[in-house]
Order: sequence, then C-alpha cells, then structure tokens
Amino acid sequence: MRMQFKKMYIFLLTLLVVFAAGCRSNPVYNVEGAAIVTGRTNASLDDVQKTIMRAGGSLGWVMTPAGPGEIMGTLKLRKHVAVVTIKYNMKTYSILYKDSQNLNYDGQSIHSNYNGWIQNLHRAIQAQLSTL
Repeated sequence: MRMQFKKMYIFLLTLLVVFAAGCRSNPVYNVEGAAIVTGRTNASLDDVQKTIMRAGGSLGWVMTPAGPGEIMGTLKLRKHVAVVTIKYNMKTYSILYKDSQNLNYDGQSIHSNYNGWIQNLHRAIQAQLSTL
C-alpha cells in the first residue's frame, strides 16, 4: 500500500510540473514610443505607413489601416490569434495589445509566445524603416 501511495504521489507531482511548464505566461509586452529613424529626410506619413505594413506582412501579420496614424495588425497561427494596434507619426510608433484568442490573456499576462511575436514585429519594423 505504501508503494502505491508513493507512485501516485510521484505521478501527481510530475503531472503538476508538466502542467505548470505548459502554462508559460508573462506580462504583456507593448512597444511604446519607439523612435522612427529613416535614411531620408523627406519621408512622408504615407511612406511610414507602407513601411510598417510591409514589415508586418513579411512576418505573416495581416496589416489593415485603421485611421490616420493607426494600423491594426492580426496574426493567426494555428488556433492562436493576436491583434495589435500600431500607432505612428513621423517621430515614433507604438505596438499595443488589442485582443487575442487562445493565448491565456488575463488582463495583465499572456502566453510568452505573444511577446516573442511582438518583439519580432518591432525588429522587422525597425529594419524596414532604416531602408526608407
């Protein structure tokens, strides 16, 4: 009987560790006020918009203009969906959480993959802007 209890205890402990490892969540990562650095001085707001949309599209984001100085980006990967608002002007841009599906968002934290997607989008935008 004691051996059976020990096996059950080890099984439950293993199950708990596996479950906890699968629930990786971190605070939501937003990019706020990132500087827009371009290679030319005569870039327009339309140029910035097109460049941001191209950067997101290169990573699989569906980028949709949402008004002056604003783009909505949607990324769908398998059963996961991330939606961000990208606000921009001639000097800065921000990537802000808007909505998600199947990413365990609880109002503050979200699945850690989301943060990686946002960091990749941020890097892609910076790289594209530097060629403008």
